[in-house]
Amino acid sequence: MPKKDPSQLGDKRNRILQAAIEVFSRKGFFNSKVSEIARASGVADGTIYLYFKNKDDLLISLFEEKMAEVVADVKKRIQAGENPLDRMRIFIENHMGLLECEAGLIEVLQVELRQSSKFLKDYTPVKFFEYLDVLSGILEEGKREGVFRPDLNVNVARRVVFGAMDELSRTYILSKRQKFHPSVTSAEVFQLLSEGFCAKRA
Repeated sequence: MPKKDPSQLGDKRNRILQAAIEVFSRKGFFNSKVSEIARASGVADGTIYLYFKNKDDLLISLFEEKMAEVVADVKKRIQAGENPLDRMRIFIENHMGLLECEAGLIEVLQVELRQSSKFLKDYTPVKFFEYLDVLSGILEEGKREGVFRPDLNVNVARRVVFGAMDELSRTYILSKRQKFHPSVTSAEVFQLLSEGFCAKRA
């Protein structure tokens, strides 16, 4: 039997992941079937199990790989910021902007991922913590430079920033994109949080 080209294997796996985004965002995680994902990606049902153990494993793999791309992208983008405040603004704008440029993916990550019992109980979201670490770096830099308050608790602050964006993003999705449009809320989130984090000027 001839060996399969590794590039073809990678392409097939990527097709499965892209099909999973489409099916999960359209039908929901619980209502989606592996056979539907296989059909949407143009592979046999059994082929899915060559790459993923089950539907939960597929969802978690999707999260890790896409979050890795998001982390790499935002690290590049914040380099354009001239100071910690600029970089925090870019981080927030980039996060909220994903709701428009990666709508299907973000819906899966924001809503469907939370319906996986394996993700909630047994899985350590490594790439998510890397994402928060990018934000921590911005906040730590701001403290060192005197831009942010010297008593700022970075561990709490980074969760506050992410929590605000997460709640607004989820509401935007669940309201069928009628409430809290990202182009508006990103500026408001930045203003509210930066004013709370910034050091007082004499």
